[in-house]
Amino acid sequence: MKYEGREQSKNIEDRRGRPAAGGVAIGGGLGVLVLAIIVMLLGGDPRALLQQAGQQQQQQLQPVDEAKRKQIIQAQEKLAEYVAVTLKDTEDVFTALEPELRKISGNPQLRYSKPTLVLFTHSVDSACGMASAAVGPFYCPADQKVYIDLEFFDELQKRFKAPGDFAMAYVVAHEVGHHVQNVMGISREVQNRQARSSKVEANQWSVRLELQADYLAGVWAAKNQQMKNVLEEGDLKEALHAATRIGDDILQKAATGTVRPDAFTHGTAKQREYWLRLGLQTGNLSRMMEPFETEYDEL
Repeated sequence: MKYEGREQSKNIEDRRGRPAAGGVAIGGGLGVLVLAIIVMLLGGDPRALLQQAGQQQQQQLQPVDEAKRKQIIQAQEKLAEYVAVTLKDTEDVFTALEPELRKISGNPQLRYSKPTLVLFTHSVDSACGMASAAVGPFYCPADQKVYIDLEFFDELQKRFKAPGDFAMAYVVAHEVGHHVQNVMGISREVQNRQARSSKVEANQWSVRLELQADYLAGVWAAKNQQMKNVLEEGDLKEALHAATRIGDDILQKAATGTVRPDAFTHGTAKQREYWLRLGLQTGNLSRMMEPFETEYDEL
């Protein structure tokens, strides 16, 4: 995606190189998939594992001096610029789609509030609690902020075998998709239903939420291309490939040698690729509720 010289979002909070404050809770994101596999093996509560990881990270973290902070920022200059441009693009697209969001939500007073994106190093304190970078990018509905350690994109390329700049744009857009869900009240409704559900059913609701975020990322990319014509050859292929590399089945198989569908929380590689592709092909926001209307086995 073309980004050099383009307008960047002003809703960026740069905490790179700064130690995080205390805290024990966590919001979820794409990187949670890896930790969720460990939780599945241990048979424990994901929040307990994330709290432990965050506390350990906080204990190990040492204050970074200003010289080191500047070094980190300089090394990540291009990545930070790309993320800021991508965030600006999501702001423009979803602001333009505000009338449709109101119609779908049934809330005539709905306004699309632009989320803040927080850049951090190693660990960060959010309104959802303290998070280790091992969690990966995540969205916290309590403060309406997206949190990203830019080193995750190196992890995306090396560990998940998903290279390419538009794979990074997909990650950002997916997390912004969670913000859209929060603004529309969808996240809250899902949480209420999960509270009344069994563990397996709660996981299925989580899968639907994640697949909808993938669909929204696809709609964003399609609309952004219509508005700004910034996609380059191979961009869409990069995003679709990234979606297949972070499916629950792929990660479970790699980590354990087996696959447990009842433990899925984000969807299979095939499901994630399908909903992202559908959003890309249609650019139709009015179909965003389909992941919730489709039978689980057909997602």
